[in-house]
Amino acid sequence: MTLSPAASTPARRIHQMFAPWVRARPDAVALDDGSVTLSYTELDRAVNEAAQVLAGLGVRPGDRVLLVAENCVALCVSILAISALDAWSATVNARLSSREIANYIEHSGARRALYFDRVSLEAGQHAQHFGAEPVAFPLVGPISVGPLADAVPEPLFEAADEQVAALVYTSGTTGAAKAVMLTHANLMFVGENTRRMRNMVPEDVVYGVLPLSHVYGLSSLLSATLISGARLLLVSRFQPDHMARAIATQGVSVLHGVPAMYARLTDWVGRNPEGFEAPRLRVAQAGGSPLTAPVKEGFERVFGITLNNGYGMTETSPSICQTRMDPPRTDCSVGQPIPGIEVKLYDEEGAAGGAEGVGELCVRGPNVMKGYYRAPEQTAATFLPGGWLRTGDLARIEPDGAVFIVGRAKELIIRSGFNVYPAEVEQVLNAFPAVMQSAVVGRDVESNEEVIAFVEAVEECEIDMAALQAHLRENLSPYKIPARIVVAHLPAAPSGKILKAELRRMAAILDGGR
Repeated sequence: MTLSPAASTPARRIHQMFAPWVRARPDAVALDDGSVTLSYTELDRAVNEAAQVLAGLGVRPGDRVLLVAENCVALCVSILAISALDAWSATVNARLSSREIANYIEHSGARRALYFDRVSLEAGQHAQHFGAEPVAFPLVGPISVGPLADAVPEPLFEAADEQVAALVYTSGTTGAAKAVMLTHANLMFVGENTRRMRNMVPEDVVYGVLPLSHVYGLSSLLSATLISGARLLLVSRFQPDHMARAIATQGVSVLHGVPAMYARLTDWVGRNPEGFEAPRLRVAQAGGSPLTAPVKEGFERVFGITLNNGYGMTETSPSICQTRMDPPRTDCSVGQPIPGIEVKLYDEEGAAGGAEGVGELCVRGPNVMKGYYRAPEQTAATFLPGGWLRTGDLARIEPDGAVFIVGRAKELIIRSGFNVYPAEVEQVLNAFPAVMQSAVVGRDVESNEEVIAFVEAVEECEIDMAALQAHLRENLSPYKIPARIVVAHLPAAPSGKILKAELRRMAAILDGGR
């Protein structure tokens, strides 16, 4: 095991967080996307030279640079190079529409937009649409660069907890997307916490398929890996067979993913067990959406290691809670708050606590965002006095400090005067053998609300609706049983989070009855 070298000076910017490894392990691989591989020395050089190229293209401190991309080495280098200029990166998924890209360019006031068309056909289409031209970047190849805009730079701050590193657009699961301002201190705090809590070491190989346009990918993948001096395998799109082969043949030791990824990986390995091995896999971390018992138990049965759970949001960089490695949990709690932060429960009136031990989870600490960009009223509405961020999630906290997420405060369904928490109904639905994942929403009917469930079947399985209804009656109170169950492919953001706003729109136009 290689011990972490002592940094001569603490990093103030995210491009400085891997500097100790440039000295201690200069030839060790830092980033690898299958086409481009950079050692720590090469990464340092690539970042410095990319910063020079960007400065020559007119990028100044305080400018915003939009990155239209999927995971690749060039994207990582660009994020770090933008940090070196004290500009702000704003990464968005290339699979968005041109209309959405145009909205992000306008909202962010981007000085330049970069299109990573080497790894993404969609990025190439956007580059052509927006009149981008290829520019050479040393060590990583050409990147298409959009026209120079007459942008106004934001103020520059010396302190890491004041200077913004990245604008991260939320996936908009409950409405219009917002741009979250995350500081350098935010990203490095969560990266260091991930390193410590998952015992990451330089010998680790991390499978990086979570989009870097999502905060989970930006901090828990990129930041944590580089702080650890480890190797990040960058993958642009999830395919269970690719992940399985990487685990078997490329020495992958750390996995991060949303529960649906683990469900598909477990299913693929179960159907292709011959010769499969996971010789170095030791850490598996789930997040981004609720982890269910069948997914957790199935993965642990096949792989023989604990599937850890966690919880967070874009506004908290994202980590709020994580399960501990020792002792491992057998339930689906999201774990205890990460070290260095505080959490509390509040009821609807803002008082401490909550009815039946349930309240809105609030958090404060070094993980909390600076605010929403160009949205001071939304920012103010999100905070309580004393710096407490309202998560919008309902939770309960057990005596051992373990947090259980009950559901979104705005998603609470009131059926005939009774509270129905969608997460509880989803847990029961997901425990049915043929259901891979589910989402529960409410819809208004005659001065009341009814429960509507959307379920996605396990691949090559058919759901027996009569058996599913019997399963629900055995495990739920009558008022919690869905009035309608729809079998469908669940719409999801690039991060894997289910888009409940879209499902609510679908529920509103369903015909009545079961």
